[in-house]
Amino acid sequence: MNILCVCGNGIGTSVLLKINVEQAADNLGMDVNVTTSDAGSAKGTANMSDLVLTSPQLAPELEGTTTPVETVENFMDLDEITGILEKYE
Repeated sequence: MNILCVCGNGIGTSVLLKINVEQAADNLGMDVNVTTSDAGSAKGTANMSDLVLTSPQLAPELEGTTTPVETVENFMDLDEITGILEKYE
């Protein structure tokens, strides 16, 4: 599964989310490829992914993509991230 993690600039919090998504996926035994992007570029690249994870504040910028967009309130909360990934196992 290809997962795109999106934050405002594509370098800070999206990388943090990427690390935690990889950990949660590993705990679930999921095979994932996680990439990061800034919000401006994400809309163009989202359709190449199976799932997009971002903050509730940035989700409206991704409207119109055919890829499911899930919001994460706390990028450090492995339980929250795990709950989202379980929907896509």
